[in-house]
Amino acid sequence: MRHASSVRPHHHRRPRLLGLVAAALLLTTSASAQPAPEAIDPEAIDKVWAGHSARFAMVTTKTHLYVAYYDTQRQLTVAQRPLNNPAHWVYHKVDTWLGWDSHNYIAMEVDPAGAVHVASNMHVDPLTYFRSDPSGDIRTLKRIPVMASTERESHMTYPIFLKDPAGRLVYKYRDGSSGQGNEIYNVYDEASETWKPLTSAPLVDGEGERNAYFMGPVLGPDGWFHIAWVWRDTPMADTNHDLSYAQSRNLVTWQKADGSPLPLPIKFKDAEIVDPVPVKGGMINNNTIIGFDADGRVTITYHKYDATGNTQIWLARREGEAWNSRQISDWTDYRWDFGGGGSLNSEIFVDGARPGAPGQLIVPVMRLGQSLEFVVDAKTLRLIEERKVASVAEKAAARLDVAEGQRTNTVQVTGPDGRVFTLAWPTLPPNRDLPQAKIPEPSDMVLFQDIEKGFR
Repeated sequence: MRHASSVRPHHHRRPRLLGLVAAALLLTTSASAQPAPEAIDPEAIDKVWAGHSARFAMVTTKTHLYVAYYDTQRQLTVAQRPLNNPAHWVYHKVDTWLGWDSHNYIAMEVDPAGAVHVASNMHVDPLTYFRSDPSGDIRTLKRIPVMASTERESHMTYPIFLKDPAGRLVYKYRDGSSGQGNEIYNVYDEASETWKPLTSAPLVDGEGERNAYFMGPVLGPDGWFHIAWVWRDTPMADTNHDLSYAQSRNLVTWQKADGSPLPLPIKFKDAEIVDPVPVKGGMINNNTIIGFDADGRVTITYHKYDATGNTQIWLARREGEAWNSRQISDWTDYRWDFGGGGSLNSEIFVDGARPGAPGQLIVPVMRLGQSLEFVVDAKTLRLIEERKVASVAEKAAARLDVAEGQRTNTVQVTGPDGRVFTLAWPTLPPNRDLPQAKIPEPSDMVLFQDIEKGFR
């Protein structure tokens, strides 16, 4: 593969990167943290759109690193370089441009044959999807107008690429809109370069009255795929309700935690309810995150209101024949009273539980920009300690030029040799998918290799 640049990045000035000492001051105080990697100079990749956040994408193969992002003119751009040559970037632009919608994030993956797949810029929109040839050269990316079904690909949102147990590339998305949508899975065949439905029916059917907002599937240490979701009745964020769960060996046949089959499409009346959180109960989509304890048991981190109306973090775990849901935070005089439509400037983000010190679980949370770790007893799920830590974004921001009012977005991937790559870029926060009053200056998108794997 040749690596001469076809489109050069627009670096009009050198990014102002602070010294490594500043980053060292932000090292996490977590007892479970590993020693920081050896310092490596940051790598400026390009100038990017900073008017609002819409998640970028990054993947690695055995030989290359790929990044997909929106450039200063909001045009979707894909860049690649050899893993062993940071000076040899190739840039390629494709024909789609971002508006103001923070839903329109980028999904990217490389299939087993080597072709690059990119889907992006969709919120109840027709399919926007590009594929390269098997060489993996991004300059061969071409728009593919139909994936598997013209009828189902005109109102697409939330694209995600993943691999099934056989290593085949799978693409999932929502067909429809908030409050009335279905979850669709397709599978790719490299030999014929075609997609087909993975299942004979959608994973979930909202029956025209609701839709499901999924987190996952996540492949667990038990070899099963696990998903958690909320049901949402309207585009209004406060109509999320009923935390639900399912598991599968192959992404085709699904079942409840007790092994009871779940015929597709899963409907609300048949779903396994982990916690019957009501409408306006303080639970929101995208904050129902799968994790696992040291025994491989599945957990779900989420938030809802307590009896006094305060927002609290909860941890659910399947124990025997039932789900045990435990409040693990003890916040007072705090309520995230969200509502309305559009992309919210979220006050809380949560992550899946993971094993900590012997007998403990760690539950990462971010509240009002402060990264936290909840240390809970692995047996009882009772809180041991809530502690402040430095997030991935904080560590990156200490070495970036972040303007007032901006926040630092990050994406992390682990390369084939174990190196952790962190992509970071500052933007204004979401603005409910509406224009800002002014167009901000572009920001630097920078690659780090010395920030350990972490939360946000």
